[in-house]
Amino acid sequence: MGAVARREQVLKVEKLKKSYGPVTIIDGFDLTVHAGEAVALTGRNGAGKSTVLRCLVGADRPDEGNITVCGTRMSETSAEIRRTVATVIDDLDFFPDLSVVEHLDLLARAHGIHDPDSLVDEVLGEVQLVPQASQLPSTLSSGQRRRLALATAFVRPRRLLVLDEPEQRLDVEGVEWLGQRLKSDLADGLGMAEFVEPDLLESLGSQGCQPFDRAWPCLDLCTEFVEVLASHQISPSLWSSST
Repeated sequence: MGAVARREQVLKVEKLKKSYGPVTIIDGFDLTVHAGEAVALTGRNGAGKSTVLRCLVGADRPDEGNITVCGTRMSETSAEIRRTVATVIDDLDFFPDLSVVEHLDLLARAHGIHDPDSLVDEVLGEVQLVPQASQLPSTLSSGQRRRLALATAFVRPRRLLVLDEPEQRLDVEGVEWLGQRLKSDLADGLGMAEFVEPDLLESLGSQGCQPFDRAWPCLDLCTEFVEVLASHQISPSLWSSST
């Protein structure tokens, strides 16, 4: 039995189907993510990435199929799911009247972190937002907002991290830092599902990656970020739907 097979199953998706009106977007999609494993999902526009993402985080309910996280059925309102799943999605909303540090402090305390002040200070330093700690999110640059979005995941407990194009709006230094951080989290047993643009996966063909949807050509993981993942020996896996 391989090492992955022996690891705890963090995310399991079985025969996912989602339609909007008469149009079926996803049908028969299966996915498994184990502790310490990074799984990348990518595809051309219209491949269904956004639909899968919304189902994985509980924003949409699939028409058919099951999604479980650490054995708990996915529900956006489930307290267990909220304790287990952290998400970093594009255009994350922030409270308009809370500063950067107040956002992170609120999240840490809401999730019962033992020493929220120390953790928030540590994460602020890590994402290089200490000088902006007292600013409102609306005053941040797009790259700083992306770092804040990532910080919201790092100040709370998580067994599964769902990332939507995590490298977007980060500079070269930021992409390098994120690769190192994700490598550390994977070593600690975090499960990770990443949604990335198709420009990334061409370089992964030699690693046995398979297309997200067999109806689309072999996809590419976003190039700059995949190179960083590879340099840190993070090997994303790409799972295909059962068509």
